[in-house]
Amino acid sequence: MYCNMSTPERPILDDEITKDKRFKDRVVIVTGGASGIGRATVERFANDGASVAIFDIDDVIGPMVAEDLTKSGHKVTFLKVDVANKSECLEGVVKVAEANGWAVHHLVNNAAYFDWKGLDAEREDWHNTMTVNVEGYANLVQACYPYMKTGKDCTIVNVSGNSAHRAEPNRWTYSASKGAIVSMTKCMALDLGQDGIRVNCVSSASVWSPAVSSVVFGDRAESQATIGQVHILQRVAMPSEVAAAITFLSSRDASFFTGADIPVDGGHSAMSPEGFGIPKDDYLLNDKKKSPVKEKSLEDELREAATDPDA
Repeated sequence: MYCNMSTPERPILDDEITKDKRFKDRVVIVTGGASGIGRATVERFANDGASVAIFDIDDVIGPMVAEDLTKSGHKVTFLKVDVANKSECLEGVVKVAEANGWAVHHLVNNAAYFDWKGLDAEREDWHNTMTVNVEGYANLVQACYPYMKTGKDCTIVNVSGNSAHRAEPNRWTYSASKGAIVSMTKCMALDLGQDGIRVNCVSSASVWSPAVSSVVFGDRAESQATIGQVHILQRVAMPSEVAAAITFLSSRDASFFTGADIPVDGGHSAMSPEGFGIPKDDYLLNDKKKSPVKEKSLEDELREAATDPDA
């Protein structure tokens, strides 16, 4: 039996330590910030003192998130932006910069289009996936670059996933887009490094988000018993745990990180195909259920040969 590892509501890194300090006077844009990893990232940046802009197409939940955090004393705004629309990206970034002294310091590309298609993929499936998950990331970087190149300690974090590194059934479109994000991150890091802009990505495994929740019909215990078992920690991640990695990569503590892909996956990528393997009692050769094999001595072999009529 393995130990029961409960899921923390927040990462071990206590956000009280960095409250109002780590990103004071910094301006952050988070795409897909209305829910899941994006929302947790908005909350963590806001907690740590940043002025945060949520870019999302959800104009119901997004404004509510911004309003709730603002009422709590944080600086959070919402703009309805479709990352696949370059004009909207450019206009949105200009609004954020103008409202913050023409500064944008950190970008988190998190918006995603979830459509798992394989042999049945049509052109529309490829178009929708790649325009959001790949082109959308590039659109925001292009829009933010003019402000970042004149700033200091500016960063970009792209959210990829374990689908970039593992073969999964019927995920040609989604996995291809996540793999592209990892490659594009390295190219961005190379091109923007000369301006002092660091670019990294995180690859998460299963996270308790709206997408995972829909798979198990909102049953979190079921997610731990099924999806959680393909992780060494035997559970899915909380969005706040991925947000902690994202904000770390955006902070000065990660000043020598760039072009990196950081797995935030509970050990998923470290596991072999056999997972947790065969139970110990069934595996060991000297298991009590089995008779130990006694090696024959030379004398025993000679004695047997002498008494064998066919020898």
